[in-house]
Amino acid sequence: MLWLWILLGVVALLLVVFVVGYNRLVRLRNEVDTGWSNIDVQLQRRSDLIPNLVEAVKGYAAHERGVFEEVTEARASLLRATTPGEAGAANEVVTAALGRLFAVAEAYPDLKASQNFLRLQEDLTDTEDKISAARRYYNATVMRFNTKIQSIPGVLYAGVLGFRAREFFAAEDEAHAVPQVELTPQ
Repeated sequence: MLWLWILLGVVALLLVVFVVGYNRLVRLRNEVDTGWSNIDVQLQRRSDLIPNLVEAVKGYAAHERGVFEEVTEARASLLRATTPGEAGAANEVVTAALGRLFAVAEAYPDLKASQNFLRLQEDLTDTEDKISAARRYYNATVMRFNTKIQSIPGVLYAGVLGFRAREFFAAEDEAHAVPQVELTPQ
């Protein structure tokens, strides 16, 4: 009879550990999804600012067509990205293209003094900061989630319940290289 009570106690304890672990995994998965949504919102905001910025610069530097096309294509690739890896790579391309656009803008003092351009530049800087913060939050949450499903006891049931490791929002290897800026008219 005592063994029956011990067995029931062990089964109850295992059930509680399972339920608590499962609920923790669900919470972490939802945090990862929220973190990705936060990044997505900021990337969309950045993409929405880019056409206005390009138009502001175009008015002063119409002959820099190659730079404008590069920024437009980079923006399009960012909008097409569906995974953190794709978005990370596209984000780096956009950053490099915007760097070249700002290098072009440096050559036009009237543009640099334009209130519209300054406001757009300020909005873009603010958005870049928000992307960076959202990226740090997302990656920290992904790390907690992946650690939980890859360690005991989560590893014993996470895979069976459909929990899979998530991808980090990381920069591509090329992103660590210093971009080359050419200011030759095209």
